Amino acid sequence: MTVAAGAPLLVPTGQPDERLPTVADGPRSFAWWGMVWFIAVEATLFALLLASYFYLRFRTGPVWPPDGIEAPKLKLVFIMSAILWSSSVPVHLAHSAIKRGQQKTLRICLALGFVLGAAFLALQCAVEYPDILRHEFTPRTDAYGSAFFTITGLHGAHVAVGLLMNAWVQMRARQGAFDRYRHVSVQNFVMYWHFVDVVWVFVLATLYLSPHL
Repeated sequence: MTVAAGAPLLVPTGQPDERLPTVADGPRSFAWWGMVWFIAVEATLFALLLASYFYLRFRTGPVWPPDGIEAPKLKLVFIMSAILWSSSVPVHLAHSAIKRGQQKTLRICLALGFVLGAAFLALQCAVEYPDILRHEFTPRTDAYGSAFFTITGLHGAHVAVGLLMNAWVQMRARQGAFDRYRHVSVQNFVMYWHFVDVVWVFVLATLYLSPHL
């Protein structure tokens, strides 16, 4: 039997005429399923926190935010959102590139996605949070402040984890660990990063837009 260069090797299973690939991606990979279940757990956590936010809001009364706190400013957060969501484009292109065996494009797109994700996190930690803490409220001001910093902080932590994953995948890509057949780590990182971006849609709508309604 002739095997194409770079194709997945097959190993015997003990059954006649049956072989399993030594590498796999998508639903054939245990690593893929691990990431799917991890995302499901994290999505449940965010859903519970957002539900708690609305519970606090409707229990507090008609004025929200309470205690004279102004509704969140939107200009900066819209800029942050555009940066974060745009990072999904190069990350998606990175996955598409490695499926075609394009190593250089993979590395370039991963690096661009990292820069955009880091820019979002820097704006949140170095601009948004200090401004809120100096002029408006803290996590200890009231339930609103606690919920706001808990949810946005948790999302920011997920962005930071995604950046660490990106850096690790970039390192492995430079070592030549991935090709068109072996790239489940890239696939898992891309899934996670898209999850982080989708969660921000709900965080934005709940914490930043809904108080203006």
